Amino acid sequence: MIREAAKRFVFVTLSLFFFSNFIFPQTFSHKGMFAGWLMGKFEEKVNPQLGFRYIPEFGFDTTLSEKYTLDAELSLNLFGYARFSSLTDISTDGKIDPYRLWARFSSSQFEVRVGLQKINFGSAMLFRPLMWFDRLDPRDPLQLTDGVYGLLMRYYFVNNGNIWLWGLYGNEDPKGLEVVSTKKDAIEFGGRIQAPLWTGELAFTYHHRSADYSDVPLLGSYLSDSTIPENRYALDGKWDIGVGFWFEGTLIHKQIEKSFNPYQKALTVGMDYTFGWGNGLNILGEYFLFEASQEVWSSGEGIHYAGLSLNYPLELLDTIGLIFFYDWDNNDLYSFVNWRRTYDRWSLNVVGFWNSERFQVYPTRGEDNQFAGKGFQIMVVYNY
Repeated sequence: MIREAAKRFVFVTLSLFFFSNFIFPQTFSHKGMFAGWLMGKFEEKVNPQLGFRYIPEFGFDTTLSEKYTLDAELSLNLFGYARFSSLTDISTDGKIDPYRLWARFSSSQFEVRVGLQKINFGSAMLFRPLMWFDRLDPRDPLQLTDGVYGLLMRYYFVNNGNIWLWGLYGNEDPKGLEVVSTKKDAIEFGGRIQAPLWTGELAFTYHHRSADYSDVPLLGSYLSDSTIPENRYALDGKWDIGVGFWFEGTLIHKQIEKSFNPYQKALTVGMDYTFGWGNGLNILGEYFLFEASQEVWSSGEGIHYAGLSLNYPLELLDTIGLIFFYDWDNNDLYSFVNWRRTYDRWSLNVVGFWNSERFQVYPTRGEDNQFAGKGFQIMVVYNY
């Protein structure tokens, strides 16, 4: 159903731009990214993996008047890999999916965007309670994430404040930090208000969806209704007080029996500062806690993490970055190092990681769980 809707959207969008070419000035652009990598794990066998990703992107831009423009983006995500257990035992996998597929009507102070798009916001960097619609991983050299199908409207005030409103449809698979699917054919909706405050900004965010617990093992059979309404509330802010300071807090209320802990609370507090040592050392730290409880203000089961990120430019082309996560409850340390050399179009990343096999820091699915365990990755990226 979604694929058919996407095809119809592409057809209508391209038809509109083709027609508008006879009336309004129009520009067309094409760019893309190709990445190839070699990856291995430090296990009994290295079992190396060779992979590639290609994302071609096509853009259209039409000037309707002095104030209004119409533009669109179409991009694909082509992914494939081969894992070598031995010279004769090789497993392969791959996929081709739409990556972005949207059209936008905009002016200098507002925009309306519809289609498959990236929606993300919030102040946190390493641990993001507001990772509701994306799965950006700060350790990913490509900084890629799947989009969501929906309508997004944004209005920007002259004082840098802004209002967001959105409606989502056709995103049944878990997204962001979700572990439970959304009810099929259900509409999700929400909004965000962001306003300047002192030397920074403060924002409030809300989102509603209907979660589908019918496929959850054991739990689904105990519920009288497997469709559970879910309301999310969030407050976040960021300020420059000599050092960068931010916080991000969320409250999720699921209309479910108390025995299943209907309230989920998450909070991240972070700071960063760039020291004038050598070429400039940036140090960023965050503390994250999550709890599920029967009442809003009561304590419950939870996890606690601390994170530290260090970035240092060795010279004009080279940068080294280190990220550490510490799980206070299980005494697990997650370590990640990346040396990057960047040219105009090419970049080379040499990555090493030393993590727990449980890997509870970020939600992962399939090939995204690449940094679990201990191993390395060498990645070459070309942008055109």
